[in-house]
Amino acid sequence: MRQLPLSSASLLAAAFLLLLSSSAWVEDWGFFGHRRINRLAVFTLPIDLIPMYKHHIEYLTEHSVDPDKRRYATKHEAVRHYIDLDHWGQYPFDNVPRTWSKTLQKYTEFYVRTETGDTLQLVDYQQPRQTEETIVWKGPALRSLFGRDSLLLDADWYGRFFYHNVISQYYEEHWSIAADSLRKVLERERLPPAIQEIWAVDRFSEYGILPYHLVRMQRRLTEAFFQQNGPRILQLSAEIGHYLGDAHVPLHTTENYNGQLTNQLGIHAFWESRIPELFADEEFDYFVGRAEYISQPVDYYWGIVLESHGYVDSLLQIEQRLRRSFPEDQQFCYEERNGRTVRMECRQFAEAYHRALGDQVERRMRGAIHAVGSVWYTCWVDAGQPKVSEIFDLEPTSWEPLPTRPIMREEDKKNVRPHQ
Repeated sequence: MRQLPLSSASLLAAAFLLLLSSSAWVEDWGFFGHRRINRLAVFTLPIDLIPMYKHHIEYLTEHSVDPDKRRYATKHEAVRHYIDLDHWGQYPFDNVPRTWSKTLQKYTEFYVRTETGDTLQLVDYQQPRQTEETIVWKGPALRSLFGRDSLLLDADWYGRFFYHNVISQYYEEHWSIAADSLRKVLERERLPPAIQEIWAVDRFSEYGILPYHLVRMQRRLTEAFFQQNGPRILQLSAEIGHYLGDAHVPLHTTENYNGQLTNQLGIHAFWESRIPELFADEEFDYFVGRAEYISQPVDYYWGIVLESHGYVDSLLQIEQRLRRSFPEDQQFCYEERNGRTVRMECRQFAEAYHRALGDQVERRMRGAIHAVGSVWYTCWVDAGQPKVSEIFDLEPTSWEPLPTRPIMREEDKKNVRPHQ
């Protein structure tokens, strides 16, 4: 592999090649970590589960990147890969509910169109106040529509209304609300005849839904195990591994996801792709122990993204300091990749960043490997521990069993959730 330190003379000549090839490099080489994580997660599994996963290890490895391949095919895919926690305040982000229904309730706005064609905001997500029993809607339109500055809603009624009339439409382009359904929530309030149309707008999802999507993916995989649907088990196992990998990347938890807000454009691929590509085989220790049963999935997934977010400031600050002290003409190089010339951080500069980070990248990759195995195992347990040898028609003689070792703590056994 050839490295060419950048100079002002070579910059112009290579600009056109860079334009054509740099985005392709990010896609091709950004897959390295996901494939490695899924592959190694297989070896964390117990003797009852590892034969099936090991038999299909190539599928799990290659299809670990499927979610990225369809990332821009629909607006609903991209938001599953990240959550911009810092958009919502400061650690530990208590203003963001940990359950999806509560979050969407809190950050959804309602609008109405009157008979005169005017569009009015019925409720601003920044205004509602909620207790366990009541929800208060506030907004300037309430005075003109109801003659009052606020409306008091029963929290239980509102929760049911929201589930059936808003969450059920999540994948629709337009969230239209039937007037009759809103009347039931308002109870004593009479819906003004001037209101001709009511709709809701999601103000949360554009900033990422990663931990909520992990909960949903776990439910799906558990269901696939319960139904003993082999192809579905493999597909969901591969894909939940991808999202868990994303959750362990600090830059998947911040609005400054690529250093664009701090003049560090490109740091995402630097941390997530370039460092593992250079040092994962040479230095990383992949012994992460056995998969473990996850008794509280919501807390578990939020713990992952909160821990990831804790690294954001340090990885940005270390890179900034290093750029100031490192010779500029030794920071970026061109390399030949599959017949293309691509621009990336020089090995010497990348190694300096890697050393300054300590074992940060390795730690997050190790955490991802253990998490993927643990989630696979948990879904299987919660589905009643079906015999995977029968689901996939595996020959016992082809298995390569590992030493038996207890991997569920006694205190966790009582928390195993029955299939619902």
